[in-house]
Amino acid sequence: MIIALALLALAGPRETIGIFERWGAFRDAAPTRCFAVARPADLARRGEAYLSIASWPGRGVRHQLYVRLSHARADHARVMLVAGERRFELTASRHDAWAPDARTDAAIVAAMRDGRALSVESVDTGGVPFVDGYALQGAASAIDAATLACL
Repeated sequence: MIIALALLALAGPRETIGIFERWGAFRDAAPTRCFAVARPADLARRGEAYLSIASWPGRGVRHQLYVRLSHARADHARVMLVAGERRFELTASRHDAWAPDARTDAAIVAAMRDGRALSVESVDTGGVPFVDGYALQGAASAIDAATLACL
């Protein structure tokens, strides 16, 4: 159910590689990309939010983070990703966030492999802080399956 809902947020034809706990791994044919994706643990209150780690072989991109926020972010509000003891400031638009560079993408994926949970935190347009929490059980397997599907 969780993964099926995540697919609604990522419209388009795709091949299911596998489902790993709360994470799914998928492959799109054109353009070729493979990704692991999950919805926040508290799905009922999180709307369209999801987090993905994608590989785009035609672009030479591997393990690229993308976050769809559950709330519209306030202007100038920081977006922080917290995985275990590691904190990463993300680059963000009103509804989306991503790592500022490939090195940060790699560090986030490494922190995800070591952690049990991940959160994305910011402040919405009304000035209210929000946190989107993700369980990491199955994340490493989904990321690995997606990466292998795009070799």
